[in-house]
Amino acid sequence: MALRTLITRKALRPVPIGFRGLQTFSLPDLAYGYGDLEPAISGEIMQIHHQKHHQAYITNYNKSLEQLDAAISKGDASAVVKLQAAIKFNGGGHVNHSIFWKNLAPISEGGGEPPKSTLAMAIDNNFGSLEALIQKMNAEGAALQGSGWVWLGLDKEFKRLVIATTANQDPLVTVGPNLVPLLGIDVWEHAYYLQYKNVRPDYLKNIWKVINWKYASEVFEKENP
Repeated sequence: MALRTLITRKALRPVPIGFRGLQTFSLPDLAYGYGDLEPAISGEIMQIHHQKHHQAYITNYNKSLEQLDAAISKGDASAVVKLQAAIKFNGGGHVNHSIFWKNLAPISEGGGEPPKSTLAMAIDNNFGSLEALIQKMNAEGAALQGSGWVWLGLDKEFKRLVIATTANQDPLVTVGPNLVPLLGIDVWEHAYYLQYKNVRPDYLKNIWKVINWKYASEVFEKENP
């Protein structure tokens, strides 16, 4: 039986703590069981990735926010500046993973089904075909040195789709303020190593079997009316 998490609508909401009403964040629940993405992604990877790695980013993000609040209260400008790197890294980890979980779906629930409607047309117009898009994203993700993400985004200024990579846990917005993430693939080793070892291209090839194009399409239509 696949390990499952309970679905709640409160998970993504900030949780107020402390006498100043400081807003902190909690781990979002998944809309599927840890084992429901097999064989593309093992249940063991999903459980560790969600419960350990994503939770660690949230824990450290909340800690950094609390430290920032204290530094601002004290008027400690040096401490405020020093905390920015930790806030960016851990906050980015939370933002990126929250998108990543929504970008995945079990095959029984539509995972891997090609996009339809306006996103499908935009992909054809910008890349020639879905297959060409996948090949380009796989190539970009495989070539990324170290850890990071490969993204399909919408450039709202120029009304076009773009493929971009970000290092470490940098969100797509760090590439350009007008970029909206539609689809992000985690290429940190913790996302695939237990199953695919050091063969990142195999992971990138198989993850498309559980990509949730419906979610990407919903974001595209909302941001590109």
